[in-house]
Amino acid sequence: MLLTHALTPAASLTATPSAAAPQATLPVPALLLIAVAAIAVLLVLIIKVRLHAFFSLIIVSLLTAVAAGVSAADLLETIVGPFGSTLGNVAMLVGFGAVLGRIVETSGGAQVISEKLIGLFGERRAPLALSVASLLFGFPIFLDAGFIVMLPIIYTVARRVGGGLLRYALPSAGAFLVMHALVPPHPGPVAAAGIIGADVGLVLMVGLLVGLPTWYVAGYRLALVLAKRAGHLPVPQLLGEAPKEHRNPPPFGLVLLVLLLPLGLIFLNTGLKTLQATGAAPDVLWTQILIFLGNTPIALLISTLLAMYLLVVRRHDGPIGGALEQVVDDALAPVCSIILITGAGGIFGGVLTATGIGGAMADSLQQVGMPLILAGFLIAVIMRVAQGSATVAGTTAAGLMAPAVAASGEQTALGLACLVVAIVAGAISFSHVNDSGFWLVSRFLGLTTAMALKTWTVIATAIGFMGFALAWLLYAVVG
Repeated sequence: MLLTHALTPAASLTATPSAAAPQATLPVPALLLIAVAAIAVLLVLIIKVRLHAFFSLIIVSLLTAVAAGVSAADLLETIVGPFGSTLGNVAMLVGFGAVLGRIVETSGGAQVISEKLIGLFGERRAPLALSVASLLFGFPIFLDAGFIVMLPIIYTVARRVGGGLLRYALPSAGAFLVMHALVPPHPGPVAAAGIIGADVGLVLMVGLLVGLPTWYVAGYRLALVLAKRAGHLPVPQLLGEAPKEHRNPPPFGLVLLVLLLPLGLIFLNTGLKTLQATGAAPDVLWTQILIFLGNTPIALLISTLLAMYLLVVRRHDGPIGGALEQVVDDALAPVCSIILITGAGGIFGGVLTATGIGGAMADSLQQVGMPLILAGFLIAVIMRVAQGSATVAGTTAAGLMAPAVAASGEQTALGLACLVVAIVAGAISFSHVNDSGFWLVSRFLGLTTAMALKTWTVIATAIGFMGFALAWLLYAVVG
C-alpha cells in the first residue's frame, strides 16, 4: 500500500458548503492568498500584539469570512455554528479530565504511585520508575500541573540516590510530555479530534500505540543520554523539601483503578463497536449499555465521580460539599481558556470550509503531491515555532486541514485518528523560548536557557518527530 492516500482529482476537491453560508466563488489563487493572509494576521495578533488566542482566532475568522465573500446575513451563523459544534465535542472531555487529574493530585495519588514504583523497580532504576509513574499520572493531568506535583518526589529521589537531578527529572518530564501531547483527554488531541471529526476513542488508541514506543525511545532513553551529557546538576532550592505526608493516603491499587478505569471503558466501547461492525457481537441491550458507558465523556464522568467518592468523600474529615466544590473549581478555572481557544479554532475551520478555502487548499496539496498527513504535521510545526502554544498550534493546524480532509473524501475512521496524532505531534515539537512549558521546566530544574535548548527542546522535538513517523507508518497501513 502507498504511504498515504493520494488526494482525489482537483476537479472533485471542493469543500462541502456550510449549511449557514453559501460557498464563495472567488478564484483559487484569491482563496489561497486569503488563507496566507489569515495565518499571517493570526500570528501577528498572537505574537506581536499579544492578543489572547481566543480573540485572535475569532477576529481572523470574521475577517477571513468577509474577505472571502460571506454575506452579512450569513456571517453570524457561519461563526456561531462551528463554535457550538466544536465545544460540544471538547468541553466535557477537557473539563472531566481536569477534575479527575486534580482529585488524584490533591489526594496524594502521585506520591503513592511514585513511591510504590520506586519500591518495585529499586533505586538503581529510579529514573525508569519515575518515568513510568509520570506516564500513569500524566493520563488525566496536564504537563505543568503534573510535573510540579512530581518535583518534590524527583528532588527527594535525586538527593537520596545521587547521580544528578537531570537523570531523574528529564525522563519524568519526557513521559508527561508524551501523554500531554498525544493522548486524550488532554486538550491538544481532543481539540484536533473535534475539529477534524475523528473518534476520540480511536485517537486514544492510536495515541497510546504511537506514544508508548515514543516515550521509551525519545522520552526515556534519549532523556538519559542528554542528562549524562549535561553532567551533574545539583538539586535547586525550590520545592526541595520532601512531599508532605497525607494523613490518609489512598492505596496504590485504588489510585491505579481511578486512572485506568476510563481507559478500560473506552477500549471496551471501541472493541464492541468493531465487533458489531463485523457481525461478531449482537446489537442487544447489554452491548448498547456497555458502548454507551464507554463513550469518552461518559467514561471520564464515571471515573471522575468514582474518584470524588473514593479519594475525597471517604477521606475527608470536614464538610464534603465544600471540599468537592473547591476541587472542581480549582480544576476547571485553568482549562476554561483552553476550551474557549478550542471553540475558536473550530470557528476558523468552519469559516475555511464555508468559504471554499479548504477545497482550494486540498487542490493545491494535490498539485504539489504533498500528503495530507505531512501537510498537517508541517503546519502544526510552523505554528508551534511561531507562537509557542502547542494547543493553539494543534487547533489552528486542525482547523486549516479539516476542510481539505473532508474534501479528499477518502479517510477511514482510523486514518482520521492517525491524522490527528500526526498534527498534535507537530504541535509539540521545537519547544523554545516562546513556550511557557520551556520556562517552567528550565526554571524548576535550574537550567540555563542554552542548557534547556540542548535538553528539553531536543526531547520535545524528538517526541514530535518520532510520534509523527509512527503515526504516518500506521496511517500507511490503515488510513
